[in-house]
Amino acid sequence: QVQLVESGGGLVQAGGSLRLSCAASGRTFSSYVMGWFRQAPGKEREFVARISTSGDSTYYSDSVKGRFTISRDNAKNTVYLQMNSLKPEDTAVYYCAARRGYVKEYTYWGQGTQVTVSS
Repeated sequence: QVQLVESGGGLVQAGGSLRLSCAASGRTFSSYVMGWFRQAPGKEREFVARISTSGDSTYYSDSVKGRFTISRDNAKNTVYLQMNSLKPEDTAVYYCAARRGYVKEYTYWGQGTQVTVSS
C-alpha cells in the first residue's frame, strides 16, 4: 500500500513557476514508477510526465515538454514537478500516481493539488 500526498499548488501569473511535491508513504517508493497527471474543469484527466524508478528516465506530454521537469528523491520518498513558463491552459488539479514497472495502469493516486494560472 502506498499513500501519496501532493503539495505546492497555488495561484501564479502566466510566465511564472511552481514546484509541486508528492510525498509517498512506505519503504518501497523506489520500486514504483511515478507519474503526474492533471485534470482541468470539464476535461478528462491527462498524462503530464513520468519518471522511472531510479530517476534516470523521464517522459513528458508534448504540451509540457521543455517547460516542466519531473524528478525524484528516493531517499526522501518524494517526487517533484517543476513547472516553468506557466500558461493559463496549465490550470488544473494535478495528481501524482504510482505504479509498479511491470504494469501499465497506475495503482495509487494522491488527492490532488490545485494549480491556477492567471493571464
